[in-house]
Amino acid sequence: QVQLVESGGGSVQAGGSLRLSCAASGGTFSRNAMGWFRQAPGKEREFVSAITWSGGNQYYAESVKGRFTASRDNAKNTIYLQMNSLKPEDTAVYYCAAAGRYRPTYRRPGEYDYWGQGTQVTVSS
Repeated sequence: QVQLVESGGGSVQAGGSLRLSCAASGGTFSRNAMGWFRQAPGKEREFVSAITWSGGNQYYAESVKGRFTASRDNAKNTIYLQMNSLKPEDTAVYYCAAAGRYRPTYRRPGEYDYWGQGTQVTVSS
């Protein structure tokens, strides 16, 4: 069974930075790409970023482009999300997810096979 464990969430003031990590372990799951999603209270889960394991191709939501950067460490089976210039509207529970094969967009929750438990990010004004 594949397990995804996020860490690095917390509380920061607007303009601050956080780095989220997601470590993957277990199973023989072939991970094609990893994604980050977030969900604020009363809202649907939304795409934030994705990165492929092989070529390191990156995808970002328009709302975070230029502020967030995804990266990966293949040797550690870990992905990261560096979040800079944080805004109060970035407040949400952030989830990492794993896709086992190529997907058309990597932007839809249904394209992912495994999910982490989530980590809270709170940005105060």
